[in-house]
Amino acid sequence: MLSNEQLLDYIRKAKDGDENAKSEIFLRNEPLIKSIIRRFKGKGVEYDDLYQIACIGFLKAIKNFDESFGVKFSTYSVPMIIGEIKRYMRDNGAVKVSRTLKMLANKINRYVESYQTLNDRSPNIEEIAESFGISAEEAVVALDSARMPVSLYEKFDDDDETRELIDKLPSEDKEDDILTKIQLSSIIEGLTERERKIVMLRFFRDKTQTETAESLGLSQVQISRLENKILEKIRLKF
Repeated sequence: MLSNEQLLDYIRKAKDGDENAKSEIFLRNEPLIKSIIRRFKGKGVEYDDLYQIACIGFLKAIKNFDESFGVKFSTYSVPMIIGEIKRYMRDNGAVKVSRTLKMLANKINRYVESYQTLNDRSPNIEEIAESFGISAEEAVVALDSARMPVSLYEKFDDDDETRELIDKLPSEDKEDDILTKIQLSSIIEGLTERERKIVMLRFFRDKTQTETAESLGLSQVQISRLENKILEKIRLKF
């Protein structure tokens, strides 16, 4: 197990062209790379191709990593690798969403934003389904097609303890859940100071939009709009 300083030393050498250092970083991080690849198996791309694409993303992470970022290399590399795979799948048509489904997803997105402004909360899946005259399953498929983070709005209590935002993202695989948390953590670190405060108050401290607005000296409507923008940033980077 490499210490953080040892890893940083290897990264410095790799960026200077040391192939042995680069190979060592790959060797130490191969389990992480394979864990990410498993998230995309069965989606129209061969495993060997996924591995090569993931390695390209990993190389980019090594090249662009800066110690001044103040984050662990794994925290930085995970979204880089995932982004590289997603771009490949999007550009090569591995993931196709019908026009009808996209239109429905857009309509639901607008409905969610309007509902939240009027009710100070987002609608649940059943309410969305009833409003559009579709089944809950169809609503879930539409939301997933656009990767809209409706679940980020929802409150979730576990034994009277409010869970963190990253714990509200469902996952059937514990390993996959850890990768999602790393990616989301990296995205949040890239937000502005005010955006991070809103995330902290709304999702980590479970404050209402009105309470958050009072804390930051803004109106509830302003918080609602800012929150939508923040969630859109998160959605686009996932």
